[in-house]
Amino acid sequence: MGGASCEESMIEAATFTFRGQMICESFTEFALHRARRLDLEIDLGACDAAAAVLSVRGQGDLVDAFEMACSLGPYDCIILDIERKTAT
Repeated sequence: MGGASCEESMIEAATFTFRGQMICESFTEFALHRARRLDLEIDLGACDAAAAVLSVRGQGDLVDAFEMACSLGPYDCIILDIERKTAT
């Protein structure tokens, strides 16, 4: 009875801006793979050599895990800073 509302309250949406030395194709492929593994919805935003913007939605602790995984980045990208905006 109350399970659905409890589960709904655990859903979180966040937009991340990852800054550093980016190779867009590599970083977006990495992010898409991690989102699939964590069962998150993902929308890719702008990406260039200095930053990538993406939004994810799903279970809150898995959104946190996604941020951690992407902060480590693929081997050919260096993440120096992450900005997180929680969607309401």
